[in-house]
Amino acid sequence: MTGSITGSADSPLRVGLVGYGLAGSVFHAPLIAATEGLVLDTVVTSNPERQEQARAEFPDVRFAAGPDELFARADELDLVVIASPNKTHVPLATAALKAGLPVVVDKPVAGTAAEARELAALAEERGLLLSVFQNRRWDNDFLTLRKLIADGGLGDVWRFESRFERWRPRPKGGWRESGDPAEIGGLLYDLGSHVVDQALVLFGPAVSVYAESDIRRPGAETDDDTFIAITHAGGVRSHLYVSATTAQLGPRFRVLGSRAGYVKYGLDPQEAALREGRRPGGEEEWGTEPEGDWGRVGAGESPQTGGGRPEPTLPGDYPAYYAAVAAAVREGAPNPVTALEAAAALDVLEAARRSARDGATVTL
Repeated sequence: MTGSITGSADSPLRVGLVGYGLAGSVFHAPLIAATEGLVLDTVVTSNPERQEQARAEFPDVRFAAGPDELFARADELDLVVIASPNKTHVPLATAALKAGLPVVVDKPVAGTAAEARELAALAEERGLLLSVFQNRRWDNDFLTLRKLIADGGLGDVWRFESRFERWRPRPKGGWRESGDPAEIGGLLYDLGSHVVDQALVLFGPAVSVYAESDIRRPGAETDDDTFIAITHAGGVRSHLYVSATTAQLGPRFRVLGSRAGYVKYGLDPQEAALREGRRPGGEEEWGTEPEGDWGRVGAGESPQTGGGRPEPTLPGDYPAYYAAVAAAVREGAPNPVTALEAAAALDVLEAARRSARDGATVTL
């Protein structure tokens, strides 16, 4: 599905970006600017400091004080990216689609799977692209693991362990840590959106979900230490951990198969690079990591004592997401992440919330 392209085939697609907090300034704006065929046209923020920050990096960018002002000039844009707080995703995506604009929405696309499916239906009805920014499908370790599985090096995968852990013993505050359900905060919907999406991409639909979710830190209002167990239709079991209270970090991935296992520590380097102001397309290679950070593949020994062989980590490639979005809007190429895929992940997150509340496994 494509939107109505107002520019010529040779001119870049003009992008309006709603929100210039962490998601907008660190992830979306730099990746949009680095993508051939896209140009950051307008940033929606009324915050003078954020306007100054955006103008320093993108001197030609325009500003809108609010989303209504942006949608009023929809005919001047080719794509809208929604990087505002979670509770605004559904109303803003709805407004953008009704304004006739293709849309990218940061994860989670919605608070419920039903809302995600309603958005998908609206996009289908309007013949417009609706894509969800699940950037960690392009993490270096995830790309490497997909290759390992495809090559058969692990045999039949039996268990997938994925950890997105941090040590933040004091809450930082803000909407992401708010206990108000309307804010859609907490780690289950934040980091959980990533680990669940990755598990479903790797191993297919979930048939049952069990979860344990806790509020550990003094003063915290929402979940900060959550475990999710998924049984996939194909028999693989995924054990997923998201936490802000982990004093000793575990491996990012521990994948156990019938022939071998893969263990990988550390996070993909792209977020840190973007936070530090480095950009794709510069002189240094993007998304690469030193050999000492590579994971290991083997059987019968611990990677911590040298067991197994080093597995070269493929470069991470967040820019591939927006390149795919540009191709989808301009040429009708496949949507890199559909709202229906995001809805399937939300089915799991909703089941995890019910499981943790009731202490029971939820069948999907």
